[in-house]
Amino acid sequence: MPKKLPQRMCVGCRQMKEKAQLIRVVRSPEGEVSLDTRGKKPGRGAYLCPDPACFKRAVKSKALERAFSAPLPPEVLTQLEAQLAERGPGDG
Repeated sequence: MPKKLPQRMCVGCRQMKEKAQLIRVVRSPEGEVSLDTRGKKPGRGAYLCPDPACFKRAVKSKALERAFSAPLPPEVLTQLEAQLAERGPGDG
């Protein structure tokens, strides 16, 4: 019997996908928000597709702020967008 792969919901497009296909955005216990490429950082996580359109949709709907129960400063969102862009669609 094949092993069941973990599923997570993208906060941008709200589709369930395999955890390995998504990018984890994490808010550390200290309040720092960053991309978690390995999925091992401690803190509250939210998942995004590696598609810039999903990131824009999540920002517009304030899905990341709801996921972290805290407002995100615009400079943090700009930094996340830059990290997502340099990561590229094929990295993972």
